Amino acid sequence: MYLVCVLLIVIASVLMCLIVLVQNSKGGGLASGFASSNQIMGVRKTTDFLEKATWSLAAFMVVVSVLAAWSIPHATVSDESIIQQSAVENSIVNPEVAPDFTEEVPAEVTVETPAVE
Repeated sequence: MYLVCVLLIVIASVLMCLIVLVQNSKGGGLASGFASSNQIMGVRKTTDFLEKATWSLAAFMVVVSVLAAWSIPHATVSDESIIQQSAVENSIVNPEVAPDFTEEVPAEVTVETPAVE
């Protein structure tokens, strides 16, 4: 579901770029080629269509973005570490005998270094 939403957003964004590039902010663009008044899609109708297509694609992208955010896959969280799970599953260690890595280290640890002569 998530990948389908992402694919739809990419397609809609490419279409949005193409529609915006066809438009001209000063009344030209694709509509300037239709100068005849008896055309089926005249200057005004072409401008209306491009504007409606722009707003429709923008609304579609918002809705699909919300759906993508809702359907994004979530990671599962476990209490055990991945290393401990792997060791138990592969029977490397016995879980009853496995060391407990959660216990604290003693506060004072002394390390003796050999004297260099």
